[in-house]
Amino acid sequence: MTNFMKSKIQKLKQDALKEIKSSETFDFLKNIEKKYLGRKGELTNIFHEIKNVSKEVRKDIGKFANQSKKELEIALKEAGENFKEATASKILGNDWLDITLPTEKKLGHLHPLSQIQYDIEDIFSSMGFMILDGPELESEFYNFEALNIPKDHPARDMQDTFYIKSKHQTPNAKEKSITNNQISNSQLVLRTHTSNLQVRAMQKYGAPLRAIFPGRVFRSEATDAGHDTTFDQVEGLMIDKNISIANLISTMKALLSGIFKRDVVVRLRPGYFPFVEPGFELDIECLICGGSGCSVCKGNGWLELLPCGMVHPNVLKYGGINSKKYSGFAFGLGFTRLVMMKYKISDIRLMLGGDLRFLNQF
Repeated sequence: MTNFMKSKIQKLKQDALKEIKSSETFDFLKNIEKKYLGRKGELTNIFHEIKNVSKEVRKDIGKFANQSKKELEIALKEAGENFKEATASKILGNDWLDITLPTEKKLGHLHPLSQIQYDIEDIFSSMGFMILDGPELESEFYNFEALNIPKDHPARDMQDTFYIKSKHQTPNAKEKSITNNQISNSQLVLRTHTSNLQVRAMQKYGAPLRAIFPGRVFRSEATDAGHDTTFDQVEGLMIDKNISIANLISTMKALLSGIFKRDVVVRLRPGYFPFVEPGFELDIECLICGGSGCSVCKGNGWLELLPCGMVHPNVLKYGGINSKKYSGFAFGLGFTRLVMMKYKISDIRLMLGGDLRFLNQF
């Protein structure tokens, strides 16, 4: 019985090795592997037969069968590697490439958001404004309370704000003295606007003050052609003696004409924002559709572009500035939407999508 099964295994191995040696394609090699070593292969079936032999001869036959299986596996692997090398050589022979030849240089370029940000910074720098940066992970105090946004204001709702599960920030000594330890009770949030830097700038620089704060902001809301959870914004602040609405309007006109390099149709209407009084909404006629209505402007022909107003006395107080002596204006501008208007981009989601077909246009 032992000799009979060994002879059977030996014959299968020899037949398989001959077929492997004579195979001409990689697919044919795969068929050989399946024929002998597959789930229902001929050598696999012999392993099933070994279970039925006596215990005395099972070990000897099993060892012989395993050795034969390993030889076939090695032969199949070597043949497969030879096919791969031959295929690679054939490809290289037909499509020869000299990797030492110089190639066309492809220079990188600024993202359209960076382009518009630098333009805005240049415009305001020419008017004497500082360019300031600040934290994206912020306390509720600077993001809301210091801006005169009370606990029950809709902006504090979870649907608008990303709240962070973390230990409370530990305020430094200066913050404790200014805020009566309110910061220590603040939860951390991803800032919903760059307005979070208003009071920080006042506390650091005092008055008079001219500054803008460009950066990323975050909103917990559904995305569509005109809205995203992450976008870029710039906050502006000017504080001095005798600042009025006329200064605000003049500055906004200088900004828009500098960005669009053309006259644009705007409208100013009353708006409510807790950190300004009075507050306004500056709308721009949609440059995508020319005011006829599209998905970006939601069909009404206008796009809310620039909320603004005179800084609320309570905000000046949080910043340590005497509201009886100084006044000021503030505005918030989404320059993601500015980019969309300038380049006639119909979907905000393209801005951060990473699609090179889109980005290479700029």
